[in-house]
Amino acid sequence: MATATSPRQLTIADIADMREYERVRDQFRAEIIALKAKRRIGVGPVITLLFENRDTIRFQIQEMARVEKLLTDEAIQAELDVYNPLIPEPGHLEATLFLELTSNEQLLEWLPKLVGIERAVRIRIGDGDTVDEVSSIPERAHAAQLTREETTASVHYIGFSFTPAQIERMATEPVALAIDHDHYIESTPLSADTVAELLSDLRG
Repeated sequence: MATATSPRQLTIADIADMREYERVRDQFRAEIIALKAKRRIGVGPVITLLFENRDTIRFQIQEMARVEKLLTDEAIQAELDVYNPLIPEPGHLEATLFLELTSNEQLLEWLPKLVGIERAVRIRIGDGDTVDEVSSIPERAHAAQLTREETTASVHYIGFSFTPAQIERMATEPVALAIDHDHYIESTPLSADTVAELLSDLRG
């Protein structure tokens, strides 16, 4: 996660004011849609992960400021304080996990079943007998808000911490995103484009 002194962290100067943002929004939005296509991974029927970086988080803050008409430095700084921890530092990945539930029936079925899902995500490197697994770590502030033990949230913020050896293996071996939960066991191989994006985060 980005620290207070990290050069990856966004500052107020990185967030365009409303008039300036409107002039560039269409182009910036198109760029982010293309970027997210390489960083968003579906795993099984109802779970999607978006691996965040500085650009995706900047877009999130710009859009929030636009919709909520945040005009003061104090309001923008409050958003920066919330979202900057989702910008990965070298050696780490950060992701938003979405439970793609679109009906009350799905919510009632899946939210109780998937308690603990934020700790069940794995990035698997290699295959056969040499698979190396990196397990998800819930973002601290978000995890503290999960106070109900009988149901989970539909959005989670998670991270992954890699060793240098694991990063180098990712560059040359198969990589998959997997979920290993009592009620949800799924795996999706990652494309070369997605692995390249993640390596750019990991290597800084």
